[in-house]
Formats: sequence, structure tokens, C-alpha cells
Amino acid sequence: MKRKILLIILIVLNAQLINAQENKKNTYYLSSELNLGNYFGVDYNLNYVFKNNYSLKLGFSGNVRKPKSEPEDFSGGLNGLFSVGIKNPYDHLLNYRIDFGKIYNFNPEGTIRLNFSFGIGYTIIKEPDNWQFVESDTVINLAENYTYSYKSYNTLSFTINPKIEFPITKFFGLSVSPMLQMNKDRTYFGIGLGTMLGKLK
Repeated sequence: MKRKILLIILIVLNAQLINAQENKKNTYYLSSELNLGNYFGVDYNLNYVFKNNYSLKLGFSGNVRKPKSEPEDFSGGLNGLFSVGIKNPYDHLLNYRIDFGKIYNFNPEGTIRLNFSFGIGYTIIKEPDNWQFVESDTVINLAENYTYSYKSYNTLSFTINPKIEFPITKFFGLSVSPMLQMNKDRTYFGIGLGTMLGKLK
């Protein structure tokens, strides 16, 4: 009788151990987001989650905004209007980063989780400068009424990115992610809405 009870206990414990190991698989996936904050843009990441516990993320974000240095009377002219802002000047904030994180599951199924990550980034700041007014010879201004040149410089950033992830299936999910990027020259803060594709759970 004792042997039967011991055998049942061993089978139950072994099943629990196997189940726990199944729930601790390594996962990897791609994520992309649209960002909106004091800049707007996109964010792309390659994610690796170790044993559903720790995360590693390699990412790139590209964000733009209306130039802070832009003259009040700047006009893109008709060319700028028809190009839908493509030729208009922007402040650019580009960031290549590596983040380390911790996974917190909000339910046993793992369909809602927090991937709290932080890291460092190599940031490229590119902004228009040296604005020079240009007189127009026509009544309707076809071109921009200012010339300008871009200045560009690099710096290191610290990033904080607590991302709420919703792995809807094993291969597809959605995410909501506040982000803060700080460096000695510029700060980005905003929120991203995105998708996840890959081995999610």
C-alpha cells in the first residue's frame, strides 16, 4: 500500500515538474510599434525571453517632430504641400539600443504580462539649422521660403520601456509600451502601440 501511495506521489510530482519545464521555454519574436509622444515615429525590436523570466531586446527607434528652431513664418510652399510634408524639415531622433528586462505574468495562462526593460542606446540627433530667409519672385511661393542645413551629432541614451504584452496566440500578439529615452541633449517620452510575431509562448 505504501509503495502504491509513493508511486502515485512520484507520478504527480513528475507530471508537475514536466509541466513547469514546459512553461519555462525560451521564446523569441519580432515586435514593431507606432510611437506617439513629444516625437512620433516607429520602433522595431528583436526579443529573446529566457525561461519566461528574463528578456533581452535589440531595438531601433526612429522619431521625428516639427523643428524647435523653425522660424514662425516658415512655409514649405506649394511643393511642400503636394509632397505631404516629405520635404519639410524635421528634428530627427534615432536610437539603436540594447535592453535587459524581467517578465511578470499577470495570469497563469501568460496571456497578459509585463516585460519591464531598461538599457542603453546609441543616439543620433539630426536637426535643421542655419535658417536663411529667401525672397520670392512670384505671388505664389512654390518653394520653401527658407534655406537651412542639417547639423548632426551622437550621444548615449538611457532607456526605460515597461511593455505590457498580450500574446493572443503562440505566434501573434499585441503590445502597449510607454517609453522614456534620456540623454544629455534630448529626451523622448511617449507610448507605443504594436504587434508581436514569432514564438511568443
